[in-house]
Amino acid sequence: MRISIKLKFSLFLAVLLILAVSVLSYFVLQGVARNQQLQAEDYLDQHVKTVNLRVKQTYYTGARLKPQAFMQQRGRSLAVELAGFTGLEVTLYDAVGQIVGSSVQGETDPAGQDVSGALAYALQNKIAYQNAADDKLLYLAPVQGPEKQMGVVQLQYSLKSAQSFQQTLQNLFLTTGAAVLVLSFIVGYLYFNRAAAAIGRLKKAAESIRRAEYISAPPVKRKDELGELAEGIYFMSREIESSIAAKDEEQRKLQLAVTKLQALEQQQKQYIGNISHEFKTPLTSIKAYVDLLNMYDDDPKLLFDAKLNIAKETERLYEMVEKVLQLTALEKYDFESQAELLEVAEGLEDICGRMNGKAERYGLTITLDAEPAHIWIDKESFMHIFINLLDNAIKYNVPQGSVHLHSEVRDQRVWITIKDSGIGIPPEARDKIFEPFFTVNRDRSRASGGTGLGLSLVRNLVEKQNGTITLLETEGEGTAFELSFPRVS
Repeated sequence: MRISIKLKFSLFLAVLLILAVSVLSYFVLQGVARNQQLQAEDYLDQHVKTVNLRVKQTYYTGARLKPQAFMQQRGRSLAVELAGFTGLEVTLYDAVGQIVGSSVQGETDPAGQDVSGALAYALQNKIAYQNAADDKLLYLAPVQGPEKQMGVVQLQYSLKSAQSFQQTLQNLFLTTGAAVLVLSFIVGYLYFNRAAAAIGRLKKAAESIRRAEYISAPPVKRKDELGELAEGIYFMSREIESSIAAKDEEQRKLQLAVTKLQALEQQQKQYIGNISHEFKTPLTSIKAYVDLLNMYDDDPKLLFDAKLNIAKETERLYEMVEKVLQLTALEKYDFESQAELLEVAEGLEDICGRMNGKAERYGLTITLDAEPAHIWIDKESFMHIFINLLDNAIKYNVPQGSVHLHSEVRDQRVWITIKDSGIGIPPEARDKIFEPFFTVNRDRSRASGGTGLGLSLVRNLVEKQNGTITLLETEGEGTAFELSFPRVS
């Protein structure tokens, strides 16, 4: 829970004043009580000396008796006489603790309470105190005989005047202390409130700087540490403002440079990936036909198909090398797209012929069911798209499997489906197959040389040609992709 500094100052001031007044009152009242106690002790001690002097005078001037007999015979008269001297109620006890005289007529226990404990203590030649009823103090002191203690004198001292004085003094402290406390709190509150308000303005200035709302003047003008702090905050605000402006300008330049570098890096990566796949697809077709010729070199039809397709792919490789050299000289990192009118069925048939050698090598069958239609597309991109899809359908198929291509015209678009009977794509990987460098089966990809870039580049090329590509849900095993392009009438 947040507590404001103004409230903290107020609470601290109130606690400090209450503590100061309370401690001062306590020690003053304790000092007064101690002083009254010392005065009472001195007063009673003087009366005890008077009592002892009078008892000794009476003892030596009268008939010589034993101390115990003297106390028994003269105790009553001595008590009354001593009460007249001291102005206090006096009770005399003999050496065994029996009352031998009292200034109060007809009472055996003038104090009205048991004093046996204090009396036993006083009979040991010591002074004892004991509080009595009606705010009185019983003061018991030894009475000395010619040789030893011969009794105890009990003086009854009233505490009402001392207690009344203490009560008056306490009330005076309460009223005066409360007035001083209230007045001091008001004065201190006003002073601390002024300081807290200055601190609040400093806090607001700091929050404004934190929100990048820089101040134009010192928030506080004082000739003390808070004023110096305000000047420091104002100077800091100006320095931060200029530093932030310079930093923002540098950051803008740096961000611009980083954006350009990232774009260049992305172009380079995509360029390298495109080159790799552009070179890989014709080489794959050439290698497949070479492998088939090594196995069936006496097949005239295979020899004719191989010569025709190897020538096509070699010409394509030559054109790509020329294009790469031109782009490198111009420091460009993207293939230029040159759209032209393309007959879909013929294009797909040409691509199937190029990939037929690789399919036969793996014991696969490629079938095509294409409806005649025209689209406006870059021919190289079209070839790259479907050669990559066919290559994946062959690589991730099963022995004696099949790959089927189908195209039809629907809603002024040409829809092309390529479906294989291969291992399929697990549900958890369906959302990631178009991400760069993602492969469903890493072991199979390593064995077939896959890098995970093929489908990412295919989607990129499809979208550049205003087309769409979707991974279809298939019943059972296998994978199916559906592509669509705008139809040209």
